[in-house]
Amino acid sequence: MAQWITHSPQETEQLGKRVAALLSGGEVLAFSGGMGMGKTVFTRGLARGLGASSAVSSPTFTIVREYAGRVPIYHFDMYRITGWDDLYSCGFFDYLDGDGVLVVEWSENVEDALPAETIRIAVSRGEAENDRVFEISGLPGLDSQTKEESAQ
Repeated sequence: MAQWITHSPQETEQLGKRVAALLSGGEVLAFSGGMGMGKTVFTRGLARGLGASSAVSSPTFTIVREYAGRVPIYHFDMYRITGWDDLYSCGFFDYLDGDGVLVVEWSENVEDALPAETIRIAVSRGEAENDRVFEISGLPGLDSQTKEESAQ
């Protein structure tokens, strides 16, 4: 597991870009962490790192937003998902079979539906108001990083 501490939204975006450089399509990134922890900010950097030019915003009310990049990005918000019927109705399983990168916020609500090889990203508040701690597991290439290293 790699642990990163960011000190601003800009650093959080930069970390998202660094992770994007390690992706080739077909990955599922499962975020856990409370509201306001920076999941969408990280996703904005990820999308930019994958070549998406459109604005990234939370898919809270739409369930999924799609962004075109060098690989497609499918950004899910599972906060309001309450069961398997909801997952089927939003097409979640169809996206799993594609070649895009799936970003799943509130993944703890759909844990049983996630593939075994899912990249896990737990986000929590750090010591200062804008500090965020990202614990990333399942992504080769970040494993050698430590919490002392900057996201820049």
